[in-house]
Amino acid sequence: MKHISILVMPRALGSSITIPLEMLSAANDIANARRERDKVNQIELVGHQHNQHQLSGGMQVHCHSTFASIERTDLIFIPSIWRKPGQAVRESKEVVTWLRNQYRLGATVCAVANGAFLAAEAGILDNKPATTHWRYFHDFAVTYPNVKLQRKRFTTNAERIYCTGSVNAIRDIMLHFIAELYDTSIANEIAQHFTHELKPSFESELLSKDQHHTHHDELIIAVQEWLLNHFQQEIVMAEVANRFGLSVRSLNRRFKQATNTTPINYLQKLRLEHAKQLLKQSNLVIAEVAGTVGYQDTSYFSELFKKTNSMTPNEYRQLVRNKLFLAESKQPNP
Repeated sequence: MKHISILVMPRALGSSITIPLEMLSAANDIANARRERDKVNQIELVGHQHNQHQLSGGMQVHCHSTFASIERTDLIFIPSIWRKPGQAVRESKEVVTWLRNQYRLGATVCAVANGAFLAAEAGILDNKPATTHWRYFHDFAVTYPNVKLQRKRFTTNAERIYCTGSVNAIRDIMLHFIAELYDTSIANEIAQHFTHELKPSFESELLSKDQHHTHHDELIIAVQEWLLNHFQQEIVMAEVANRFGLSVRSLNRRFKQATNTTPINYLQKLRLEHAKQLLKQSNLVIAEVAGTVGYQDTSYFSELFKKTNSMTPNEYRQLVRNKLFLAESKQPNP
């Protein structure tokens, strides 16, 4: 049994705490239901004290344990703080010391978005790659010059320390952890409950998700991140441009200069790549696949898919599933 600590701090974003808690708790429930109790892990909310802590938005959370009471833990989640992460660092000297000691004892640490400030303050990110929320890139780089800030990555992983550039990115890392802590089949089931697709490889998803961000325009990286997290929705580029303080013309110009493609083409690629995974690994009908990736017009989706892939969605599904069947049928008997 592993011990998992999810830190609770004042003004923390509730989702950066509840997503790890709910996904891990669900994995425990599945392991128990399968009578695989050796895979069940101990999950605790850890804070300065046992009584309730107020998070961003007024949510009240009651902690299971205090930092002082936990001598050894295996996995630590640091939440993201609503604004002013530097202030959170100054108010959390006890947490910083505890993080440093636990990491030295062998704990793995996962910092969600600007939770990376606490990890960096503990000194455990020195000379290692890390990322944080894009709004805090400048402050982070100035405050922690020894950390190798990766401005164009959504996730980083080095020597038992994981960082994310947003709260949403924690879901992918959670699937990676669940596959390691439990097994791939439990991670697959969790993926079906907590995400809109069955991910083919949590490790490859974690490592490759941000590889296409090979430029240094921080605002366009932020736009890419927003599109990645919202591509299933109806998106109007004029509204996207306004959200980031740009005109449509400026958005198109900067996006093309940074990525060598337009925002519309980038969004289209995100949607169609996601559609391929759904066609390969789900039983959704074509209309459902189209709706899931953001296209309400099934005919338009099918035409676009065929134009891009030289085959219809149904033809693609048949092709990839036949390949899967052939590959699996050639596996030697155990």
